[in-house]
Amino acid sequence: MNSPATAPGPLTPEDFDALEAELDWMRESDEAIPEWEFCEGFLAALVCMRREVPPEEYWPVLLGEGFRPMEHMEFVWRWRRRWQEIATALDAPVEELEDERTYQPEALDTRGAILDLPAEQRQEGDLADLPAYAQLWALGFLHAVDSWPDDWAAPRDGDAAAMLEESLRDISVLAEGDSGEPAVSMLREDGPPSVSHERLDALAAAIWAVYDLRQMWRSLGPRIDPVRKAPEPGRNDLCPCGSGKKYKKCHGAG
Repeated sequence: MNSPATAPGPLTPEDFDALEAELDWMRESDEAIPEWEFCEGFLAALVCMRREVPPEEYWPVLLGEGFRPMEHMEFVWRWRRRWQEIATALDAPVEELEDERTYQPEALDTRGAILDLPAEQRQEGDLADLPAYAQLWALGFLHAVDSWPDDWAAPRDGDAAAMLEESLRDISVLAEGDSGEPAVSMLREDGPPSVSHERLDALAAAIWAVYDLRQMWRSLGPRIDPVRKAPEPGRNDLCPCGSGKKYKKCHGAG
């Protein structure tokens, strides 16, 4: 284990570039491999879940059956670091999003990046079908929710069930497009407007939703499945004790 003096710090822009590059490489043999922003949302959902899903269970869901962690050790290393970063941020007692400890999804302003190009470098249709800001993150989160429906089933407690419903609704709003008037750029202060104020409000609501989900599931603890009583055998069935007698003449007698 690394000592505090040598432990790696938060992921840097170079780390996120390396994650994207690794995904690009995987995509050469499997076009279904998602972008990092989608992976980030998926990861945030795993951090929030009521139980800790083991890697051998979540890797095939996210990156396909062909993913071999031993062949992508640097990707896995950065993934684990990001997991810890998100968990630490969600467990911090933040009261406002401006707090430097607040979890901030790693999302790209793709539209802003295209609009920031000189007009002669843009291709017709570049802006068509581009995801809205943080849309892939929300889709990744909901993909994890849909992949483990039993783990995301509403709890019996009414208040907790209502919190779950409201939180997932806030994240689902972010999974839709940005229909508001572009007002700000997430690339730079003087960049061309590409994201609406309504979109930023939706992102803020989704971030608070993630905090609520993390705290709710941790307070409830692991889900306990009810113990199911084995059905009683018929009177003419063999007794389950292994005696070889019919149940009515063995443990079912009397």
